[in-house]
Amino acid sequence: MMTRLNLLPWREIRRKDQDRQLLSLAIGAWILTGLIVFYGHLHVSGLINDQNQRNDFLNQEIAKVDKQIKEIKELKKQRQALIARMNVIYELQGDRTQVVHVFDDLVRKLPEGIYFNKLQQKGKAFTIEGVAQSNARVSALMRNLEASTWFADPNLNVIKVVEYGTDRVSEFKLTVKQVSKPTD
Repeated sequence: MMTRLNLLPWREIRRKDQDRQLLSLAIGAWILTGLIVFYGHLHVSGLINDQNQRNDFLNQEIAKVDKQIKEIKELKKQRQALIARMNVIYELQGDRTQVVHVFDDLVRKLPEGIYFNKLQQKGKAFTIEGVAQSNARVSALMRNLEASTWFADPNLNVIKVVEYGTDRVSEFKLTVKQVSKPTD
């Protein structure tokens, strides 16, 4: 009699074990891959959150700096306005006595026989209207104003001879410029 050995169940068992090992390895690999992906997702999400927090902080700081810049610009405007006011005050203080000198000089340069009817100032220009006994006296007034340290460039606009009662007089209108700083 011959003995027969059946090797089939052993091979089948071995194949099943190999299939189980392969399946275990595959499941382990899938789990490991899932864990790696999950860790990567958490890590990248953490990095994104950190960067967003940094961006928010920077935006807040930028807003603060913008506010400070706006305040600085406003302060510069206020400073310029104050400087302009101070300059006006200095000019007014410097020109305070100038009006007295101008009127004093007008009186001193006025020849006899001339009377002013109207004196008007626009900026640094004076318009003088008056009456003179003769044209020569108007010429003398213009020469006196030209020689003055407070006036320059007298210009006769109108002169006409009119009857004034029994006398003949010359009505005139002239312009003269005021000198800002007289030369002594």
